[in-house]
Amino acid sequence: MAKFSGGGNMQMSQMLKQAKKMQEQMAQMQAELQERTLEASAGGGAVTAVVSGKQELISLTIQPEVVDPDDIEMLQDLIVAAVNEALRQMQEQVADGMAKITGGINIPGLS
Repeated sequence: MAKFSGGGNMQMSQMLKQAKKMQEQMAQMQAELQERTLEASAGGGAVTAVVSGKQELISLTIQPEVVDPDDIEMLQDLIVAAVNEALRQMQEQVADGMAKITGGINIPGLS
């Protein structure tokens, strides 16, 4: 078992304080993200998806003129595109928030 000199204990104490502060900041950011929503659209606004910070679909709006019974595949593609874009943007916001807290340090399981 390694022994720490007096200075080593001080450094370890400082590191633990920083880790605790980082943990508190991450918890606060996660709580804020839970309340956040993000909207993205596809097809020039034909389909709009709203997702939460929990990365759940909250609402989906489809403009009536885009509903064509003879072309359901296009509508499905627009829905998938809008939802995926909203989720991608939310994931980007989460990653940006984490990077600000961790100072860009890559911590496995946090990104």
